[in-house]
Amino acid sequence: MTAHDDGFVEVGRINGLYGVRGWVKVFSHTQPRDNIVHYDPWYLQVRGELRPARVAEGRLHGKGVVVRLEGYDDREQARELIGTDILVQRGQFAPPEPGEYYWADLVGLRVVTVDGVELGRVDHLVETGANDVMAVVGERERLIPFVLDQVVTEVDLEGGLLRVDWDPEF
Repeated sequence: MTAHDDGFVEVGRINGLYGVRGWVKVFSHTQPRDNIVHYDPWYLQVRGELRPARVAEGRLHGKGVVVRLEGYDDREQARELIGTDILVQRGQFAPPEPGEYYWADLVGLRVVTVDGVELGRVDHLVETGANDVMAVVGERERLIPFVLDQVVTEVDLEGGLLRVDWDPEF
């Protein structure tokens, strides 16, 4: 998930067509993957403009999600949406449990070691199976596991800081 300065968060992307009745394939950044169908409304980023859209139907399909949006009733109408980013307002998210964080809130935080060495900023996160990994970009890119209390010792969202127990040479 990627946060935008305007209060919107990117939660997925329309990446293909499904069938002939206006359904589209969606690559979802949400966990679980089909949570994306429950956000209302969506905002589709079409040629630099945000257009509100409502999900008429949606479900898991294999490893992805398929969705039919209101007003898109055939394949040709839906074709114009391929490659469109899906955003929702940040206020639509449920508050995270204590000790849990939305990726969108971590992106952009300054990353500093417990010894005060500045490593850069969180550019994005990657799900690996074992644990999430932060891509921290400074004078170079570092991949740092997001493991609370072991590697990540402090998350200060208000202060824009993430403190890590990490060797800056690694």
